[in-house]
Amino acid sequence: MPLRIYGNRQLKTVPGLATRPTTGRVREALFNIWQGSIRHCRWLDVCAGNGSMGAEALCRGATTVVGIEKAGIACRTIQHNWQQVARPDQQFTLMRGDVLTQLPKLAGQTFDHIYFDPPYDAGLYDAVLMAIAQHHLLASDGELAVEHDDQWTAIALPTLTLRTQKRYGRTCLSFYTVPGEPPLDTSTQEVT
Repeated sequence: MPLRIYGNRQLKTVPGLATRPTTGRVREALFNIWQGSIRHCRWLDVCAGNGSMGAEALCRGATTVVGIEKAGIACRTIQHNWQQVARPDQQFTLMRGDVLTQLPKLAGQTFDHIYFDPPYDAGLYDAVLMAIAQHHLLASDGELAVEHDDQWTAIALPTLTLRTQKRYGRTCLSFYTVPGEPPLDTSTQEVT
């Protein structure tokens, strides 16, 4: 089943139920929130699925996109999708394997935007957020968005600050930044 992203570009999706692509509504909302900061950014797509978020970041001018995905069939789909949309001046890297094994390999790098969308029931949220914080992967002026259902409770970490949460039906986005400013708003906002 094809998926359309920015610029009416069509992407391949992973057949079956192996991945759950971010809905168009949530994807559009996120890119509207981050619209002024995508161009020339470094983007990390954690649990990349079919790569639609990284592809969208490339289409909107991200300089570098790094993805982490475990499923082989999904990695082939991501590679295809990113090759279709990337310009010659953009770089992308796909890391295949367990996210908790791959994240330490990125130590020493920072990303302006990190998008983390695991399978909701995989139990990865807390461990991955702790690994991102431990390896200082989020740039000091960057932002991390975590997609989750309305059952997960966002955790507090000393090196990541929960800034705000937005809700789109049963799907939620929790936004984290590096500490330095007081949290803007930690109440969940329902978006209609």
